[in-house]
Amino acid sequence: MILIKYILKNHLIPFLFSIFILISVFLLQFLMKFADHLVGKGLSAWIITKLIVFNLAWMVVLVVPMAVLIATLMAFGSMSQNNEIAILKATGISLYKMMIPPLFASCIIALFLVHFNNSIYPDANHAAKILMEDITRKKPTLSLIPGVFSTDIPNYSILVREIDQSSNELKQITIYDFSSPPKINIVTASHGKIYFSPNQKKLMMDLYNGEIHESDYSERSEYRKLRFERHKIAMPADQFSFEQSGPGGPRGDRELSAQTMLGRVDSLNKIRISLIKDYGKKIASIINPDRKIDSRIDSAKLRQFVFIRVQQRIESNKRIISDKIGQLEFNDKDIDSYMVEVHKKYSLPFACIVFVLIGAPLGTMTRKGGFGMAAGISMSFFLIYWSFLIGGEKLADRNLISPFLGIWSANIFLGIIGIILVIKSARETITLDFDFLLKLIPRSWKSQTENNENN
Repeated sequence: MILIKYILKNHLIPFLFSIFILISVFLLQFLMKFADHLVGKGLSAWIITKLIVFNLAWMVVLVVPMAVLIATLMAFGSMSQNNEIAILKATGISLYKMMIPPLFASCIIALFLVHFNNSIYPDANHAAKILMEDITRKKPTLSLIPGVFSTDIPNYSILVREIDQSSNELKQITIYDFSSPPKINIVTASHGKIYFSPNQKKLMMDLYNGEIHESDYSERSEYRKLRFERHKIAMPADQFSFEQSGPGGPRGDRELSAQTMLGRVDSLNKIRISLIKDYGKKIASIINPDRKIDSRIDSAKLRQFVFIRVQQRIESNKRIISDKIGQLEFNDKDIDSYMVEVHKKYSLPFACIVFVLIGAPLGTMTRKGGFGMAAGISMSFFLIYWSFLIGGEKLADRNLISPFLGIWSANIFLGIIGIILVIKSARETITLDFDFLLKLIPRSWKSQTENNENN
Protein backbone atom coordinates (compact mmCIF):
# COMPACT_ATOMS: atom_id res chain seq x y z
CA MET A 1 0.00 0.00 0.00
CA ILE A 2 2.86 2.36 0.82
CA LEU A 3 4.46 1.60 -2.55
CA ILE A 4 1.19 2.32 -4.38
CA LYS A 5 0.84 5.69 -2.62
CA TYR A 6 4.48 6.54 -3.37
CA ILE A 7 4.18 5.76 -7.08
CA LEU A 8 0.91 7.68 -7.42
CA LYS A 9 2.39 10.61 -5.50
CA ASN A 10 5.26 10.74 -7.99
CA HIS A 11 2.67 10.96 -10.79
CA LEU A 12 0.32 13.53 -9.23
CA ILE A 13 2.47 16.68 -9.22
CA PRO A 14 3.85 16.15 -12.78
CA PHE A 15 0.31 15.40 -13.98
CA LEU A 16 -1.14 18.62 -12.52
CA PHE A 17 1.88 20.63 -13.67
CA SER A 18 1.57 19.25 -17.22
CA ILE A 19 -2.14 20.05 -17.35
CA PHE A 20 -1.44 23.63 -16.26
CA ILE A 21 1.35 24.13 -18.83
CA LEU A 22 -0.53 22.52 -21.73
CA ILE A 23 -3.79 24.36 -21.04
CA SER A 24 -1.84 27.62 -20.84
CA VAL A 25 -0.34 26.91 -24.27
CA PHE A 26 -3.72 26.04 -25.79
CA LEU A 27 -5.32 29.07 -24.14
CA LEU A 28 -2.65 31.40 -25.47
CA GLN A 29 -3.12 29.96 -28.95
CA PHE A 30 -6.90 30.41 -28.67
CA LEU A 31 -6.60 34.05 -27.57
CA MET A 32 -4.15 34.83 -30.37
CA LYS A 33 -6.43 33.21 -32.94
CA PHE A 34 -9.62 35.01 -31.84
CA ALA A 35 -8.09 38.30 -30.68
CA ASP A 36 -9.44 40.09 -33.76
CA HIS A 37 -12.98 39.02 -32.84
CA LEU A 38 -12.70 40.29 -29.26
CA VAL A 39 -10.58 43.44 -29.30
CA GLY A 40 -12.30 46.78 -29.76
CA LYS A 41 -15.86 45.59 -29.14
CA GLY A 42 -16.23 46.81 -25.57
CA LEU A 43 -16.96 43.34 -24.21
CA SER A 44 -17.16 42.96 -20.45
CA ALA A 45 -14.66 40.83 -18.56
CA TRP A 46 -17.50 38.46 -17.64
CA ILE A 47 -18.34 37.72 -21.30
CA ILE A 48 -14.69 37.05 -22.17
CA THR A 49 -14.34 34.84 -19.08
CA LYS A 50 -17.41 32.84 -20.10
CA LEU A 51 -16.01 32.36 -23.61
CA ILE A 52 -12.71 31.10 -22.20
CA VAL A 53 -14.43 28.75 -19.73
CA PHE A 54 -16.64 27.25 -22.45
CA ASN A 55 -13.60 26.66 -24.68
CA LEU A 56 -11.71 25.02 -21.84
CA ALA A 57 -13.85 21.91 -22.47
CA TRP A 58 -12.14 20.91 -25.74
CA MET A 59 -8.78 21.81 -24.22
CA VAL A 60 -9.35 19.41 -21.32
CA VAL A 61 -10.26 16.60 -23.75
CA LEU A 62 -6.94 17.03 -25.59
CA VAL A 63 -4.71 17.95 -22.66
CA VAL A 64 -5.50 15.19 -20.15
CA PRO A 65 -4.16 12.25 -22.25
CA MET A 66 -1.06 14.28 -23.09
CA ALA A 67 -0.53 15.10 -19.41
CA VAL A 68 -0.80 11.40 -18.52
CA LEU A 69 2.08 10.55 -20.85
CA ILE A 70 4.30 13.38 -19.57
CA ALA A 71 3.54 12.53 -15.93
CA THR A 72 4.29 8.83 -16.47
CA LEU A 73 7.58 9.61 -18.21
CA MET A 74 8.61 12.03 -15.45
CA ALA A 75 7.60 9.70 -12.59
CA PHE A 76 9.29 6.55 -13.89
CA GLY A 77 12.24 8.54 -15.25
CA SER A 78 12.82 10.11 -11.84
CA MET A 79 12.51 6.76 -10.06
CA SER A 80 14.95 5.18 -12.53
CA GLN A 81 17.37 8.10 -12.21
CA ASN A 82 17.38 7.68 -8.42
CA ASN A 83 17.90 3.89 -8.81
CA GLU A 84 14.54 3.27 -7.15
CA ILE A 85 13.43 1.05 -10.05
CA ALA A 86 16.56 -1.12 -9.64
CA ILE A 87 16.01 -1.39 -5.88
CA LEU A 88 12.36 -2.39 -6.32
CA LYS A 89 13.32 -5.00 -8.92
CA ALA A 90 15.97 -6.36 -6.53
CA THR A 91 13.28 -6.85 -3.88
CA GLY A 92 11.23 -8.93 -6.29
CA ILE A 93 8.80 -6.23 -7.51
CA SER A 94 8.59 -6.36 -11.27
CA LEU A 95 7.84 -3.49 -13.64
CA TYR A 96 4.39 -5.03 -14.22
CA LYS A 97 3.49 -4.57 -10.54
CA MET A 98 4.90 -1.04 -10.50
CA MET A 99 2.64 -0.16 -13.44
CA ILE A 100 -0.56 -1.36 -11.74
CA PRO A 101 -1.19 1.90 -9.75
CA PRO A 102 -0.77 4.28 -12.75
CA LEU A 103 -2.80 1.92 -14.97
CA PHE A 104 -5.60 1.85 -12.41
CA ALA A 105 -5.45 5.65 -12.09
CA SER A 106 -5.49 6.02 -15.90
CA CYS A 107 -8.64 3.86 -16.05
CA ILE A 108 -10.35 6.19 -13.56
CA ILE A 109 -9.23 9.24 -15.58
CA ALA A 110 -10.49 7.57 -18.78
CA LEU A 111 -13.92 6.94 -17.19
CA PHE A 112 -14.02 10.56 -16.07
CA LEU A 113 -13.22 11.72 -19.61
CA VAL A 114 -15.92 9.47 -21.07
CA HIS A 115 -18.47 11.08 -18.74
CA PHE A 116 -17.04 14.52 -19.50
CA ASN A 117 -17.23 13.92 -23.28
CA ASN A 118 -20.89 12.90 -23.11
CA SER A 119 -22.22 15.29 -20.45
CA ILE A 120 -20.16 18.49 -20.24
CA TYR A 121 -18.21 18.75 -23.49
CA PRO A 122 -21.25 18.87 -25.88
CA ASP A 123 -23.08 21.56 -23.87
CA ALA A 124 -19.90 23.63 -23.46
CA ASN A 125 -19.20 23.41 -27.21
CA HIS A 126 -22.76 24.50 -28.01
CA ALA A 127 -22.62 27.40 -25.55
CA ALA A 128 -19.23 28.50 -26.92
CA LYS A 129 -20.56 28.44 -30.50
CA ILE A 130 -23.62 30.55 -29.63
CA LEU A 131 -21.56 33.03 -27.60
CA MET A 132 -18.99 33.36 -30.40
CA GLU A 133 -21.75 34.01 -32.94
CA ASP A 134 -23.19 36.73 -30.67
CA ILE A 135 -19.75 38.34 -30.31
CA THR A 136 -19.17 38.19 -34.07
CA ARG A 137 -22.46 40.01 -34.72
CA LYS A 138 -21.46 42.82 -32.38
CA LYS A 139 -19.70 45.63 -34.22
CA PRO A 140 -16.70 47.46 -32.69
CA THR A 141 -17.44 50.45 -30.50
CA LEU A 142 -17.83 53.79 -32.24
CA SER A 143 -14.49 55.41 -32.98
CA LEU A 144 -14.33 59.10 -33.90
CA ILE A 145 -11.17 60.44 -35.55
CA PRO A 146 -10.73 64.22 -35.87
CA GLY A 147 -11.27 65.39 -39.43
CA VAL A 148 -12.57 62.01 -40.69
CA PHE A 149 -16.21 61.12 -41.41
CA SER A 150 -17.50 58.18 -39.34
CA THR A 151 -20.20 56.00 -40.95
CA ASP A 152 -20.35 53.33 -38.23
CA ILE A 153 -23.97 54.24 -37.49
CA PRO A 154 -26.40 53.35 -40.30
CA ASN A 155 -28.00 56.38 -42.03
CA TYR A 156 -25.70 58.81 -40.20
CA SER A 157 -22.39 60.39 -41.14
CA ILE A 158 -20.52 62.20 -38.36
CA LEU A 159 -17.60 64.61 -38.71
CA VAL A 160 -15.76 65.95 -35.68
CA ARG A 161 -12.91 68.37 -36.34
CA GLU A 162 -11.45 68.39 -32.83
CA ILE A 163 -11.64 66.12 -29.76
CA ASP A 164 -10.55 67.20 -26.29
CA GLN A 165 -9.05 64.01 -24.81
CA SER A 166 -9.07 65.33 -21.23
CA SER A 167 -12.78 66.25 -21.11
CA ASN A 168 -13.94 63.99 -23.97
CA GLU A 169 -15.64 67.02 -25.53
CA LEU A 170 -16.27 67.19 -29.28
CA LYS A 171 -15.81 70.45 -31.18
CA GLN A 172 -16.94 71.68 -34.60
CA ILE A 173 -19.43 68.87 -35.22
CA THR A 174 -21.26 68.14 -38.48
CA ILE A 175 -23.88 65.38 -38.74
CA TYR A 176 -25.60 64.20 -41.95
CA ASP A 177 -28.89 62.51 -41.13
CA PHE A 178 -30.28 60.20 -43.90
CA SER A 179 -32.70 58.32 -41.63
CA SER A 180 -35.88 59.79 -43.17
CA PRO A 181 -35.53 59.78 -46.96
CA PRO A 182 -36.10 61.74 -49.15
CA LYS A 183 -35.38 64.30 -46.43
CA ILE A 184 -31.80 65.15 -45.46
CA ASN A 185 -30.94 66.93 -42.25
CA ILE A 186 -27.55 68.52 -41.74
CA VAL A 187 -26.80 69.39 -38.11
CA THR A 188 -23.85 71.55 -37.11
CA ALA A 189 -22.75 72.47 -33.59
CA SER A 190 -19.85 74.27 -31.99
CA HIS A 191 -19.34 71.59 -29.36
CA GLY A 192 -21.03 68.64 -27.72
CA LYS A 193 -20.68 65.20 -26.12
CA ILE A 194 -21.56 61.67 -27.18
CA TYR A 195 -22.59 58.83 -24.86
CA PHE A 196 -24.74 55.68 -24.71
CA SER A 197 -28.18 55.58 -23.13
CA PRO A 198 -28.46 53.55 -19.88
CA ASN A 199 -29.91 50.52 -21.72
CA GLN A 200 -27.17 50.72 -24.42
CA LYS A 201 -29.87 50.86 -27.13
CA LYS A 202 -29.33 54.48 -28.19
CA LEU A 203 -26.29 56.59 -28.90
CA MET A 204 -27.00 60.09 -27.57
CA MET A 205 -25.42 63.21 -29.09
CA ASP A 206 -25.73 66.28 -26.83
CA LEU A 207 -25.05 69.37 -28.98
CA TYR A 208 -24.68 73.07 -28.16
CA ASN A 209 -24.91 76.28 -30.22
CA GLY A 210 -25.66 74.99 -33.66
CA GLU A 211 -27.96 74.86 -36.65
CA ILE A 212 -30.23 72.33 -38.34
CA HIS A 213 -30.60 72.52 -42.11
CA GLU A 214 -33.54 70.55 -43.51
CA SER A 215 -34.06 69.84 -47.23
CA ASP A 216 -36.32 67.54 -49.24
CA TYR A 217 -35.37 66.05 -52.62
CA SER A 218 -39.06 65.75 -53.60
CA GLU A 219 -39.72 69.43 -52.78
CA ARG A 220 -36.75 71.40 -54.07
CA SER A 221 -38.35 74.71 -53.21
CA GLU A 222 -38.60 73.91 -49.48
CA TYR A 223 -35.68 74.58 -47.17
CA ARG A 224 -35.64 75.16 -43.43
CA LYS A 225 -32.93 76.41 -41.13
CA LEU A 226 -33.22 76.13 -37.35
CA ARG A 227 -30.89 77.51 -34.73
CA PHE A 228 -30.53 76.03 -31.27
CA GLU A 229 -28.62 76.52 -28.06
CA ARG A 230 -28.95 72.87 -27.05
CA HIS A 231 -30.15 69.89 -29.06
CA LYS A 232 -30.13 66.11 -28.48
CA ILE A 233 -30.04 63.45 -31.17
CA ALA A 234 -30.82 59.80 -30.39
CA MET A 235 -29.23 57.42 -32.88
CA PRO A 236 -29.67 53.62 -32.99
CA ALA A 237 -26.84 51.72 -31.24
CA ASP A 238 -28.02 48.11 -31.43
CA GLN A 239 -24.95 47.14 -33.45
CA PHE A 240 -22.69 48.37 -30.62
CA SER A 241 -24.51 46.57 -27.80
CA PHE A 242 -23.97 42.92 -26.90
CA GLU A 243 -27.04 40.69 -26.60
CA GLN A 244 -26.49 37.06 -25.68
CA SER A 245 -28.78 34.52 -27.31
CA GLY A 246 -30.58 31.96 -25.23
CA PRO A 247 -29.90 28.23 -25.37
CA GLY A 248 -31.29 26.21 -28.24
CA GLY A 249 -30.85 25.99 -31.96
CA PRO A 250 -29.42 23.20 -34.11
CA ARG A 251 -26.43 21.29 -32.80
CA GLY A 252 -23.50 19.86 -34.73
CA ASP A 253 -21.98 16.44 -34.16
CA ARG A 254 -19.47 17.86 -31.64
CA GLU A 255 -22.30 19.33 -29.60
CA LEU A 256 -24.08 16.02 -28.99
CA SER A 257 -23.55 13.11 -26.63
CA ALA A 258 -22.73 9.63 -27.91
CA GLN A 259 -26.22 8.39 -26.99
CA THR A 260 -27.91 11.17 -28.98
CA MET A 261 -25.69 10.55 -32.02
CA LEU A 262 -26.33 6.80 -31.89
CA GLY A 263 -30.06 7.58 -31.91
CA ARG A 264 -29.61 9.70 -35.03
CA VAL A 265 -27.51 6.97 -36.65
CA ASP A 266 -30.31 4.50 -35.99
CA SER A 267 -32.79 6.83 -37.72
CA LEU A 268 -30.40 7.33 -40.64
CA ASN A 269 -29.98 3.55 -40.99
CA LYS A 270 -33.76 3.16 -41.27
CA ILE A 271 -33.80 5.84 -43.97
CA ARG A 272 -30.93 4.04 -45.69
CA ILE A 273 -32.86 0.75 -45.74
CA SER A 274 -35.87 2.54 -47.23
CA LEU A 275 -33.69 4.14 -49.93
CA ILE A 276 -32.14 0.77 -50.82
CA LYS A 277 -35.62 -0.78 -51.17
CA ASP A 278 -36.76 2.05 -53.43
CA TYR A 279 -33.57 1.69 -55.46
CA GLY A 280 -34.14 -2.06 -55.83
CA LYS A 281 -37.74 -1.56 -56.93
CA LYS A 282 -36.68 0.98 -59.54
CA ILE A 283 -34.00 -1.33 -60.93
CA ALA A 284 -36.53 -4.18 -61.09
CA SER A 285 -39.03 -2.02 -62.98
CA ILE A 286 -36.33 -1.15 -65.52
CA ILE A 287 -35.31 -4.76 -66.08
CA ASN A 288 -38.88 -6.05 -66.31
CA PRO A 289 -41.04 -3.25 -67.71
CA ASP A 290 -44.73 -3.94 -67.62
CA ARG A 291 -45.90 -2.20 -70.78
CA LYS A 292 -48.32 -3.29 -73.51
CA ILE A 293 -47.86 -2.23 -77.13
CA ASP A 294 -50.76 -2.06 -79.51
CA SER A 295 -50.34 -4.92 -82.05
CA ARG A 296 -52.14 -2.95 -84.74
CA ILE A 297 -49.17 -0.56 -85.19
CA ASP A 298 -47.08 -1.38 -88.31
CA SER A 299 -43.42 -2.41 -87.99
CA ALA A 300 -41.87 0.96 -88.98
CA LYS A 301 -43.99 2.91 -86.55
CA LEU A 302 -43.41 0.24 -83.95
CA ARG A 303 -39.63 0.54 -84.21
CA GLN A 304 -39.86 4.33 -84.02
CA PHE A 305 -42.24 4.15 -81.10
CA VAL A 306 -40.07 1.66 -79.20
CA PHE A 307 -36.90 3.68 -79.88
CA ILE A 308 -38.44 6.94 -78.59
CA ARG A 309 -39.98 5.31 -75.50
CA VAL A 310 -36.76 3.45 -74.64
CA GLN A 311 -34.73 6.63 -74.98
CA GLN A 312 -37.17 8.58 -72.80
CA ARG A 313 -37.21 5.79 -70.26
CA ILE A 314 -33.41 5.61 -70.11
CA GLU A 315 -33.08 9.36 -69.51
CA SER A 316 -35.83 9.37 -66.89
CA ASN A 317 -34.47 6.36 -65.03
CA LYS A 318 -30.94 7.70 -65.24
CA ARG A 319 -31.95 10.82 -63.35
CA ILE A 320 -33.97 8.84 -60.80
CA ILE A 321 -31.16 6.33 -60.17
CA SER A 322 -28.58 9.12 -59.93
CA ASP A 323 -30.77 10.89 -57.39
CA LYS A 324 -31.18 7.70 -55.33
CA ILE A 325 -27.42 7.06 -55.37
CA GLY A 326 -26.78 10.66 -54.28
CA GLN A 327 -29.23 10.28 -51.39
CA LEU A 328 -27.53 7.05 -50.30
CA GLU A 329 -24.07 8.65 -50.43
CA PHE A 330 -25.26 11.66 -48.43
CA ASN A 331 -26.92 9.34 -45.91
CA ASP A 332 -23.75 7.22 -45.54
CA LYS A 333 -21.66 10.37 -45.12
CA ASP A 334 -23.89 11.54 -42.25
CA ILE A 335 -23.70 8.12 -40.59
CA ASP A 336 -19.91 8.05 -40.86
CA SER A 337 -19.63 11.59 -39.51
CA TYR A 338 -21.68 10.74 -36.43
CA MET A 339 -19.89 7.42 -35.85
CA VAL A 340 -16.49 9.15 -36.06
CA GLU A 341 -17.47 11.50 -33.25
CA VAL A 342 -18.95 8.62 -31.22
CA HIS A 343 -15.69 6.67 -31.42
CA LYS A 344 -13.65 9.78 -30.58
CA LYS A 345 -15.54 10.17 -27.32
CA TYR A 346 -14.14 6.81 -26.23
CA SER A 347 -10.82 6.54 -28.08
CA LEU A 348 -9.36 9.75 -26.62
CA PRO A 349 -10.02 8.65 -23.00
CA PHE A 350 -8.60 5.20 -23.80
CA ALA A 351 -5.40 6.94 -24.94
CA CYS A 352 -4.68 7.62 -21.24
CA ILE A 353 -4.20 3.86 -20.72
CA VAL A 354 -2.12 3.52 -23.90
CA PHE A 355 0.17 6.39 -22.86
CA VAL A 356 0.86 4.73 -19.49
CA LEU A 357 1.99 1.60 -21.39
CA ILE A 358 4.38 3.79 -23.40
CA GLY A 359 5.48 6.19 -20.68
CA ALA A 360 6.43 3.68 -17.98
CA PRO A 361 9.02 1.68 -19.98
CA LEU A 362 10.36 4.77 -21.75
CA GLY A 363 10.80 6.58 -18.44
CA THR A 364 12.66 3.55 -17.08
CA MET A 365 14.91 3.40 -20.15
CA THR A 366 15.76 7.12 -20.37
CA ARG A 367 16.57 7.44 -16.64
CA LYS A 368 15.67 11.13 -16.87
CA GLY A 369 12.90 12.67 -14.77
CA GLY A 370 12.97 16.26 -15.97
CA PHE A 371 10.05 18.01 -17.66
CA GLY A 372 12.15 18.91 -20.72
CA MET A 373 13.11 15.32 -21.49
CA ALA A 374 9.56 14.08 -20.86
CA ALA A 375 8.05 16.82 -23.03
CA GLY A 376 10.55 16.14 -25.82
CA ILE A 377 9.81 12.41 -25.94
CA SER A 378 6.08 12.98 -25.54
CA MET A 379 6.00 15.37 -28.49
CA SER A 380 7.09 12.66 -30.93
CA PHE A 381 4.35 10.30 -29.71
CA PHE A 382 1.79 13.10 -29.76
CA LEU A 383 2.64 13.78 -33.41
CA ILE A 384 2.27 10.09 -34.25
CA TYR A 385 -1.02 9.87 -32.36
CA TRP A 386 -2.58 12.98 -33.90
CA SER A 387 -1.35 12.04 -37.37
CA PHE A 388 -3.13 8.70 -37.10
CA LEU A 389 -6.22 10.31 -35.55
CA ILE A 390 -6.59 13.19 -38.02
CA GLY A 391 -5.74 11.01 -41.02
CA GLY A 392 -8.11 8.27 -39.88
CA GLU A 393 -10.88 10.81 -39.29
CA LYS A 394 -10.52 12.24 -42.80
CA LEU A 395 -10.51 8.78 -44.40
CA ALA A 396 -13.52 7.69 -42.33
CA ASP A 397 -15.47 10.85 -43.23
CA ARG A 398 -14.87 10.05 -46.91
CA ASN A 399 -16.05 6.47 -46.37
CA LEU A 400 -12.66 5.05 -47.41
CA ILE A 401 -12.23 3.12 -44.15
CA SER A 402 -14.58 2.29 -41.29
CA PRO A 403 -14.98 4.91 -38.50
CA PHE A 404 -13.80 2.36 -35.94
CA LEU A 405 -10.52 1.68 -37.75
CA GLY A 406 -9.98 5.36 -38.56
CA ILE A 407 -10.31 6.54 -34.97
CA TRP A 408 -8.92 3.55 -33.05
CA SER A 409 -5.88 2.93 -35.31
CA ALA A 410 -3.75 5.34 -33.24
CA ASN A 411 -4.57 3.52 -30.00
CA ILE A 412 -4.02 0.12 -31.62
CA PHE A 413 -0.66 1.08 -33.11
CA LEU A 414 0.73 2.84 -30.04
CA GLY A 415 -0.79 0.20 -27.75
CA ILE A 416 1.17 -2.55 -29.54
CA ILE A 417 4.36 -0.46 -29.29
CA GLY A 418 3.66 0.13 -25.60
CA ILE A 419 3.19 -3.59 -24.86
CA ILE A 420 6.42 -4.44 -26.68
CA LEU A 421 8.31 -1.75 -24.74
CA VAL A 422 6.88 -2.99 -21.41
CA ILE A 423 7.93 -6.58 -22.12
CA LYS A 424 11.41 -5.51 -23.29
CA SER A 425 11.92 -3.24 -20.28
CA ALA A 426 10.64 -5.82 -17.78
CA ARG A 427 12.85 -8.64 -19.07
CA GLU A 428 16.13 -6.79 -19.47
CA THR A 429 17.76 -3.51 -18.54
CA ILE A 430 17.71 -1.11 -21.47
CA THR A 431 18.98 2.45 -21.30
CA LEU A 432 18.17 5.03 -23.95
CA ASP A 433 20.99 7.54 -24.38
CA PHE A 434 20.31 10.83 -26.14
CA ASP A 435 23.90 12.09 -26.00
CA PHE A 436 24.13 11.54 -29.76
CA LEU A 437 22.09 14.72 -30.12
CA LEU A 438 25.12 16.65 -28.85
CA LYS A 439 26.84 15.85 -32.14
CA LEU A 440 24.30 18.07 -33.87
CA ILE A 441 25.47 21.12 -31.91
CA PRO A 442 28.05 23.22 -33.85
CA ARG A 443 31.61 23.13 -32.50
CA SER A 444 31.70 26.92 -32.22
CA TRP A 445 28.86 26.78 -29.69
CA LYS A 446 30.68 24.07 -27.70
CA SER A 447 33.91 26.08 -27.58
CA GLN A 448 32.06 29.19 -26.44
CA THR A 449 30.35 27.20 -23.69
CA GLU A 450 33.67 25.70 -22.51
CA ASN A 451 35.33 29.12 -22.46
CA ASN A 452 32.49 30.56 -20.40
CA GLU A 453 32.77 27.69 -17.94
CA ASN A 454 36.57 28.16 -17.62
CA ASN A 455 36.17 31.88 -17.01
